[in-house]
Formats: sequence, structure tokens, C-alpha cells
Amino acid sequence: MPPLPTHGNPYPSTHDAGPAHRTRLAVLPQLPFWGLWVALLSAAVLVLGFSVTSTPGFTASEFGVDQELSRNHVGLLTAVAMTLDRAFSPIGGVAIIALVCLLLFFVRKSPVNAIAFGGIAASGWLASQFFKVVVERQRPNPALLFDPLAPETGSNSFPSGHVALAVGLAWAFWFLLRKTRWARLAVILGILVPVVVAWSRLYVGVHYPTDVAASFLAASAAVFLFAGVWNAALAWVMSRFDLPARLVPVTPSGRTGLPVRPTVLSGLPADGSTLERGSNTSSTHPKH
Repeated sequence: MPPLPTHGNPYPSTHDAGPAHRTRLAVLPQLPFWGLWVALLSAAVLVLGFSVTSTPGFTASEFGVDQELSRNHVGLLTAVAMTLDRAFSPIGGVAIIALVCLLLFFVRKSPVNAIAFGGIAASGWLASQFFKVVVERQRPNPALLFDPLAPETGSNSFPSGHVALAVGLAWAFWFLLRKTRWARLAVILGILVPVVVAWSRLYVGVHYPTDVAASFLAASAAVFLFAGVWNAALAWVMSRFDLPARLVPVTPSGRTGLPVRPTVLSGLPADGSTLERGSNTSSTHPKH
């Protein structure tokens, strides 16, 4: 692997990275002790969910936030909120993920990126469905709202699926665009869009504040879990089978290599570099 440049732009565009950009998601960034992070975030979501469902007074105070927003609807903000309501709906979510995956697969000729992107985004989104079933919190009563924009009822309020989808997509785009000239934009939009979607769910009156807050934790936990399992599974497959270069990174000799072990979430090489099995390096073998 050539050394990273020490001057100029340290994050070259993927358009100039040759075939490496086609396998940049073959090895995903992951946190150290990622399993512990998944457990802690999931536990936090459950504790928060069971706390709010067992404290009626807290739910009543949260409803006041929805009611205040409902009394102050503005035409432009309503249009934005309802657009996000449809864009991040189940149909909209499937369409967004499918469109990006198809572009990566057929236009960018990158099947591994397409599969990984879809898995990252979907895992964050589907995490909300798991916690909805476990917690079973009732949605805000639309009959009590001053101006209900999209009346919904049921015991699937906690956490918000719309926000979880936005968070899952934010992680997926950041993984895809990290260490490129688009990385900063991915970070900015990855923070801004989920926050705006969270606001829109309160504005529309279909979620409580804790519902949207928990979505950030739930979706992130699922993404960390997916990244850890993906890396472990890919390492197992690559150690036993020779796969084509368009699917996974390969060593210069053409043999399928083992992926470099991820260390910290932001420290993984952007080119999906690998280490060849059985390679002899000074860091692992003493000199005689």
C-alpha cells in the first residue's frame, strides 16, 4: 500500500483512487470494544423507553412540547415537515436505499459497496422496529392536538422510525465518503438531516421528544453491530475463498488477503487496503 500523502489534499477523490474506491466498504470502520458499545447503547434505549412508559406524568409533560408546536404551525414549516414525513416513510426509505444501492452496483460497478451501504442504512432503520415491539409506547393522541397534521395511533411511538432511517443513512453515507473531498459534507448533512427529521416528527405531532432522541442511540447501536459482524464475517470468508477484486480488496500478488484490522472508527484507510496472509513484516517477526 503506498503511503498517504503528507502534503496537499490528504483525502483524494475516489474518482482518482483507481479500482480501490469500488471496495472501500469491504472493511468498515468500527469502534474498539464495539460489542460493549452496542450493549450500552441498547441498554440506554431500553431504560429510557421503560422509564417513560411507566411514568405517565412525564409523558404528559412531553405532550406539552407537541401541543406547543401544534399551536404554532407555519405554512413553510408545515410543507417541510410533511415532505420529510413522506420522504422518510417506509416507502420512501426503501426507495432511497434501493436507489443508492443500484447506483453503486450498476453505475459505480461496486457490488460490495452497494451491499454494505444497504446493510448499514437498513440496520439503523430496522433497529427502531425491534425497540418499538419491546417498549410499546402509545403515540400522542391526535384528538388532543390543536392541529394534527398526520394523525397516527398505536403502540409504536418509541423510537421514531423516520429518525432511525435518517441516522442509518447518515452513517452509511459517512462510511462511503470518509476520507474523500465529500467527507465534510457527509458529516454536516449527517448531523443536520437527522436533527431536522427529529424536529419534524414533533412538529407533525406523531412522536414525543424522547422517542426521537432514542432513535439516535438505537440506530447507532445497530450500525456498530452491523460493522463489527460485517468485518468478522468478511475476514472469515476471505481467509477461506479467493474472491474477485471487484468484490473485495486483494493483495498485489492477486491473492485474496485478510482485511486490515480496524482500530478506531475514524482511523481506517480509505482504500480498503489489506494484508496478505503469511506476510513477513518487521513488526511481527523478530530479526535473527
